Amino acid sequence: MHLGALGHLPLALARAVLAALRGRLSALCWSLAPFSLPLPLPLPGWWRVSAPSPAVPVGSRRERERERDDASPTPTSVNYHFTRQCNYKCGFCFHTAKTSFVLPLEEAKRGLAMLKEAGMEKINFSGGEPFLQDRGEFVGELVQFCKQDLKLPSVSIVSNGSLIRERWFKKYGEYLDILAISCDSFEEDVNVLIGRGQGKKNHVENLHKLRQWCREYAVAFKINSVINRFNVEEDMNEQIKALNPVRWKVFQCLLIEGENSGEDALRQAEKFVISDEDFERFLDRHKDVSCLVPESNQKMRDSYLILDEYMRFLNCRNGRKEPSKSILDIGVEAAIKFSGFDEKMFLKRGGKYVWSKADMKLDW
Repeated sequence: MHLGALGHLPLALARAVLAALRGRLSALCWSLAPFSLPLPLPLPGWWRVSAPSPAVPVGSRRERERERDDASPTPTSVNYHFTRQCNYKCGFCFHTAKTSFVLPLEEAKRGLAMLKEAGMEKINFSGGEPFLQDRGEFVGELVQFCKQDLKLPSVSIVSNGSLIRERWFKKYGEYLDILAISCDSFEEDVNVLIGRGQGKKNHVENLHKLRQWCREYAVAFKINSVINRFNVEEDMNEQIKALNPVRWKVFQCLLIEGENSGEDALRQAEKFVISDEDFERFLDRHKDVSCLVPESNQKMRDSYLILDEYMRFLNCRNGRKEPSKSILDIGVEAAIKFSGFDEKMFLKRGGKYVWSKADMKLDW
């Protein structure tokens, strides 16, 4: 029926015909919509149907970006401070002996397996002093488990070195990729001032002995130094080159409220603090050391995944260590969301490198 013929029909009948036409046109419109075909007749003014908003494709860039922002970071490299106890008293220490708790060995292994499942490639055992617990057997068991059972590409330890014996290397050395020894000065009186002095033992002499054991047992040797008010003017070029570590990690002294700063802290490290300019001068003095890896306060604060003795991630973004719930209770993915970890800064500072001794091609 031509639309103009409606004018000759009674009003009620015309309305019925219009309703029927509207239904047929609606059905025709929606049946043609998937094929994007034009309608054969221009629709009168009363027939204006708003097109439905196009659905955002599942794989759209916007949705992928939103999912990426909401996703938990991957725990590629984890620093597990399984003990806070230490036999040294370094004045700037920012992980102090606030508790004596250590997880049972099997619980620690369970947490490490969870981290591996979540994407961990490197584990670093630290403290406190890792070799205090069971005379190094505890950390040795964890090292062996991570390399032999979990098959992690990299297993490392940070230690002050004072309690390590050659028998430990004989038993566990094959499972350890990197041993990092903390050494802040090559002048023994400065080490005593800092808090690394231990009676008649000489920290620097012990460092050289450990270097030799690492050669003999095929463990990559690394040195960590905290640059502070007492060593900032020191020239360490000759000694570092002679020891030839795979990496010399140089940290700027960092204040963490509740650890080495503030009323509830066990240390007061303010007297050790240096300026950014002081730190840059130290770095410039040692710019020819090829293994130098500098880390300022800005780089350090949010670019490390730190797991405490309860296997809680520690968020340092607000200048103090705020713990998540334990991964043993809520899982890695839920806990890591509260870690404050900046994955971009981790990569920017060179946090991922050749960290398996099998890939280092070192001349032992």
